[in-house]
Amino acid sequence: MAPLSPYGTQEFDSRQFRTAMGQFCTGVTIITSMGDNEQPVGFACQSFTALSLDPPLVIFCPQKTSRTWPVMEARGSFCVNVLANRQQEVSAKFGAPGDNKFAGVQWDPSPLGLPVIRHSLTWVECTVENVLDGGDHYIVVGRAQTLGEVLQDKPLLFYRGGYLSTEHPRVTPAANQLDDLITWSGGDEWL
Repeated sequence: MAPLSPYGTQEFDSRQFRTAMGQFCTGVTIITSMGDNEQPVGFACQSFTALSLDPPLVIFCPQKTSRTWPVMEARGSFCVNVLANRQQEVSAKFGAPGDNKFAGVQWDPSPLGLPVIRHSLTWVECTVENVLDGGDHYIVVGRAQTLGEVLQDKPLLFYRGGYLSTEHPRVTPAANQLDDLITWSGGDEWL
């Protein structure tokens, strides 16, 4: 009897690939910076993650066709705003094409003068450490310089092409299952 294996295909197009990757639930961030004219710039980004604790590094992946990324790269710094569930309109505004994404969005300057969007769960201000090729995207490595306050709210999640809420109670797995997760926030001791 032949061993059972999962069904799959080696022939797929970009739509099928996007659908498969849409099964992975992500948070939503807005990456911001300032242009040469000191006007705020930014875009919605779900391809963001922590990379290293020591040194403190993050990555995000802008499209190579982005008009905003070259402005950020020239500045050499960016701010990652982690959106709260109630910021769906902010996400939609920054995810759509257009030049005036900050219209009606309240923000304050970070220590480097970058836009920190009000009511975000947290933010991290970074300097560009490295930029790598990633197919039709760039892989941007940033070094964290300043961490924002962490608000107690629900995150904005993106799943299967839409927003998702975290209304269910949190389930915490055993400590040994989380040892290698870089974003584990439970501290060194379990209660």
